[in-house]
Amino acid sequence: MLRRRPPRSASADDLLTTLGRLTAQAREGAEKQRARVELAEALQREMLPAELPQMPGLRTAATYAPARHGLDIGGDWYDGFPLPDGSLAFCIGDVQGHDVEAAAFMGQIRLALRAVAVHAADPGEVLSRANDLLISVDCGLFATCTFVRVDPVTWELSSARAGHVPGIWATVDGRSGLADDPGGLPLGVVPGEGYPVTRRRLALAGVFVLLTDGVIEGPSFPIEAGLRQVTRLVSANAAGDPATVADVAMSVAELTGHTDDAAVIALRFDGAADRPG
Repeated sequence: MLRRRPPRSASADDLLTTLGRLTAQAREGAEKQRARVELAEALQREMLPAELPQMPGLRTAATYAPARHGLDIGGDWYDGFPLPDGSLAFCIGDVQGHDVEAAAFMGQIRLALRAVAVHAADPGEVLSRANDLLISVDCGLFATCTFVRVDPVTWELSSARAGHVPGIWATVDGRSGLADDPGGLPLGVVPGEGYPVTRRRLALAGVFVLLTDGVIEGPSFPIEAGLRQVTRLVSANAAGDPATVADVAMSVAELTGHTDDAAVIALRFDGAADRPG
């Protein structure tokens, strides 16, 4: 019976050559990934506003925390801008996926919301039109979002949600809760989607907080526990300045062991008796 000869063992030179080739491939792959992360970080920095708009009786602040290891950057964003009728618009959202593609899509959403809001002040209509616009570009991604409008005449806060986590409200008299209002599907999923609008009268001084799930959910925390913790901290600081409120809300992200990026907007409003006019 014929016996097969065992394969020839590789020489030391062959092993070193193979190891060198694999090391070079790994280094090249790591450098490409690092370049993509740096590009996503640059896009993120450029697209997030340097500051949010304010008006007498309403002060605002925002904070952003990048992903812990850099690979999950590019998904979360926030924005704020004045509307032609004198009201202020604020939005926050989270794009499916991360890296450069998510950061680029985040930029598209931010521009779409700004463009649509000029002609449609109602938050539900803004989200509906932006949703159809994003579907028309067919990029294959989707995003959750909350869009808020504050009217300086009626002091009404109107909001609509597209699959996003609820906001949190608190007043200086000790009341607080979740703005777990009815909403629609995330942006970029189904054409023609409708988004119900919830309206709140800002009669008593307090704060309204928008955030992303990176703040309240992680390997160590279920989302319900994160929401309870943020609500408690926001309520305890409802009379403080908005930067403090944003910071204490973001501090919960450290408890959750989050790996995603995270964003917070804090809207601190005065009571009716304290507002100019």
